[in-house]
Amino acid sequence: RLLAAARGRSAKCLVLDLDNTLWSGVIGDDGLEGIVLGQGSEIGEAHLELQRYALSLTERGIILAVCSKNDEANALAPFTSHPEMILKREHIACFVANWTDKATNLRSIAKQLNIGLDALVFVDDNPAERAIVRQEIPAVHVPELPDEPSAFVFTLAAAGYFEALHLTGDDRARASQYQANAERDRLKDSATDMDSYLQSLRMTLTAAPFDSLNLQRIVQLINKTNQFNLMTERLTEPEVLARMNDPRWLTLYARLTDRFGDNGLIAILMARVEGTDAIIETFLMSCRVLGRGVEQACLNTLAAAAQSHGAKRLIGQYRATEKNNMVRDLYPTLGFTGIEQTEGPARFSLDLRDFTPRPVFMEMNLPREAMVEQ
Repeated sequence: RLLAAARGRSAKCLVLDLDNTLWSGVIGDDGLEGIVLGQGSEIGEAHLELQRYALSLTERGIILAVCSKNDEANALAPFTSHPEMILKREHIACFVANWTDKATNLRSIAKQLNIGLDALVFVDDNPAERAIVRQEIPAVHVPELPDEPSAFVFTLAAAGYFEALHLTGDDRARASQYQANAERDRLKDSATDMDSYLQSLRMTLTAAPFDSLNLQRIVQLINKTNQFNLMTERLTEPEVLARMNDPRWLTLYARLTDRFGDNGLIAILMARVEGTDAIIETFLMSCRVLGRGVEQACLNTLAAAAQSHGAKRLIGQYRATEKNNMVRDLYPTLGFTGIEQTEGPARFSLDLRDFTPRPVFMEMNLPREAMVEQ
């Protein structure tokens, strides 16, 4: 389990069914008074223990979602009105309650959260629903729950889906970050155009070279990020530390804040300087901040840092994996030109001698060697 966690194989999201999973009974038929939940009942206390376990996972950076066949108003009622509920609506990053099949809804949840299907763990008391999801979406983790609710938590914990090597401040804040993302999406839907939306976010990007304070989170992102990851190179903490202390390497991390809060550490870049070339070996970013111009802001910052080290050309690289197709065309989009080659990662070139940073809709708080007009 620890080896899997070190290689980014831990799950990121616990998706919960409701009826007979978080409580006993059917909320649509039994109502608030009819469901069994809480102290004084063996079954009610077992469901309460599952809620307590789920809430503890949020403190370790695990996202919670709901996927239930229900009318949404009925499904929400226990979260807002039942006195024994431990989980509240604000703990759930993505709440899906409708009559669509659960496989379709799970795909929608993964898309909304910008995570892979293999990052989901789906918990449902119904064996038929579990079987359908396993058949339709093999990538989703579906534990085989026992009939006895008192064994739900043991079964989940014993499976080891959510192992982690380190716990960072960004992990603890992740649930609130996804809630803030929902607010950003609502603002985006009401905006008249994309530029005005980006300006209204009042974003600030802070970039700096790697440091010991952020080293654990940097290593964690390197080994967990799959989708927006150009090379998907996994590194140990000593390997990252060696690059951090090697003058031939440019290392940068970026944090993003906006009017809704702190998105945490969201991007990692590493480039190796060889003569007048700076070769980008790592360019990865959290999918939570896609569509806001952060990738351009990161490139602007790296380009300026490379220029300060005498580089006249940036070399970008892309190695295809099963999960990073979304960034296949990133470098051409950012103004790079393809370099012909017969093997190895695809390579792209950007001439820094006449490079002009493209504008971005955010304030830039940059290291001294990367102070350029944005």
